Amino acid sequence: MAQPLDYSTLEAAASWYVKLNAAQPSEAQVQAWRDWLGKSQAHAQAWARVEKLQRQLGRLPADVALPTLAGVRARRRAVLKTLALLMGVGITGWAVRESNTGRELMAGLRTGKGQRRHVTLADGSQLELNTDTALDIEFDGQQRLLRLYSGEIMVQTAADAAGRPFLVQTPEGRIRALGTRFSVHSEGGLSRVSVLEHAVEVRPADQPGQVLRLDSGQSVSFDAHQLGAVGSAAPGTGAWTDGMLTVIEWRLADFIRELRRYRPGLLRCDERIADLRLSGAFRIDDTDTVLQNLGTSLPVKVRYLTRYWVSVEPV
Repeated sequence: MAQPLDYSTLEAAASWYVKLNAAQPSEAQVQAWRDWLGKSQAHAQAWARVEKLQRQLGRLPADVALPTLAGVRARRRAVLKTLALLMGVGITGWAVRESNTGRELMAGLRTGKGQRRHVTLADGSQLELNTDTALDIEFDGQQRLLRLYSGEIMVQTAADAAGRPFLVQTPEGRIRALGTRFSVHSEGGLSRVSVLEHAVEVRPADQPGQVLRLDSGQSVSFDAHQLGAVGSAAPGTGAWTDGMLTVIEWRLADFIRELRRYRPGLLRCDERIADLRLSGAFRIDDTDTVLQNLGTSLPVKVRYLTRYWVSVEPV
């Protein structure tokens, strides 16, 4: 039977999480962690709680995911923040601060890591939710509004007899559909819009007078203050709706970063192989197979510390 975990055991688990996540762990560090893990059932139980949080939240506090933590104080803050989560206190407060003031936690539509969802809206429009997405639907007599708090959606709008505009609001701004199919991805203070059919209008949140029209095949990224340069929609945009990730000459680090969106736990890429290039079509519903197959086309290996702790490294 599992025993209650004491403070020191949970603090040790939090410290190991920070040590292993703050830099590429050496074999000696990994072995020392394994030795600690195997010393008692309580240690294994505490580490299981770390992995449970990784599965539930997708990641632990953002500052412990940095490549390095500058100084003892920074490391200690990361340990204490992780410890608060492991003890089951402060989770709501942290999530509220880190997740668009917590509204995404109460969103009417959500998907978890690796999940996708299709919804037919009341007006007949088609909505696809990608992994780790949260939004609310607000249709009334004046407008058809989607409030996207985080994540990625694909929208195919339907004609509306009442002539109501179709809008997507993200923390960074507002997108107005002009009879169209388009995708919106909001993450880390940046929104990206790609148009597959017809056109949209984009307005940054803090500059509502600044309006940009995007036509079919175009894409733009923007924050709350300004619009970026208009470019072409990336090849394979929207392939995720069919469960695929299509890439052409991507850096391996960028590919791993994108794959991380579909996989719970920690997935990292060693800096020594970050600039290797990769092309292909990959099934996002089976990230284990994707990782296993990386070694057939690139000089890399995949190291599993646990099921939810994976590192892609040089051979």
